[in-house]
Amino acid sequence: MGSHTVLVNVVTARGDCRHGLPSLRTAVALLVLLAPPIDRNVFAQAELTGSWAPRNTEDISRDSYSVDYMGLPLNDEARMRALSYNASQLAMIERQCEGWPAFYFAQGPFGLRIWSDTEPVKGATISYTIGAWEDRAPMTIWMDGRPHPSQYAEHTRGGFTTGRWEGDTLVASTTHMKAGFLRKNGPPSSDRASMTSRFFRHGDILTVLAVVEDPIYLAEPHIVTKSFQLAPAPLSPVGPPCVSGFEGKRPGESVPHYVPEKNPFVDELTKLFHIPREAVLGYPETMYPEYRKKIKETYVRPEPCKRDCGAPPLR
Repeated sequence: MGSHTVLVNVVTARGDCRHGLPSLRTAVALLVLLAPPIDRNVFAQAELTGSWAPRNTEDISRDSYSVDYMGLPLNDEARMRALSYNASQLAMIERQCEGWPAFYFAQGPFGLRIWSDTEPVKGATISYTIGAWEDRAPMTIWMDGRPHPSQYAEHTRGGFTTGRWEGDTLVASTTHMKAGFLRKNGPPSSDRASMTSRFFRHGDILTVLAVVEDPIYLAEPHIVTKSFQLAPAPLSPVGPPCVSGFEGKRPGESVPHYVPEKNPFVDELTKLFHIPREAVLGYPETMYPEYRKKIKETYVRPEPCKRDCGAPPLR
């Protein structure tokens, strides 16, 4: 305010004293002084709408092996749940169209189609929508300042998301997601999980950083990143609707599962690649570089793979 006041005083002193009126420059200075501050974020926002093709060079979901929880900070309860999982559950009619939680948009192998809904008079963005796939619901990011609903409100596959700009980075907060899975091989997520996503654009590259927190199943935040490239042709992400059908499991039959201590695949990666069991099972300490130092003296590198390499059959 000090510099503005000096400016007004100087200009006023040079006003037209003959008519007792301030000069035009004085009036302009007063308008500048009284005008509301400009939100610099308005000019820093990046354009996110369009079709974004996946560049699957980063942390996509790993589910080639039945027991592979590497990179997940699971707590003991989550580990027990994961080891009891049997993929044959997906043959049950009531589970065939379950779909994935909102964070699958950054984990799956698919691209993104993003569009905006704008206010008709001034053109302000009301929301962004990330289009759905067959097994993932659309995610709407509300930009109009509305609050998150009550904790007792309905939980959906897409969750409830609000967004704000931090410079040219869109920060989105997601809650109210249904319980689901962190990966396709069984690590669970609860309906109390939340996600914070950041969207960074650099030229024609869009990078998403998603941080999933779950007080029920995660000992620490789970972090996923994925990059996309602007596609010249529009994506058509929504495929045919999921229609359940009989696949050998009748309603009311038992749910396929393993007794956690007797999961037949628990040592598969250890036998194939000599990976320590605690790393396979997603203990939090195994995510950090210091863990490599811990196992340096005991880890034995397997012989180079020459054929087949012990890969499981395609599912």
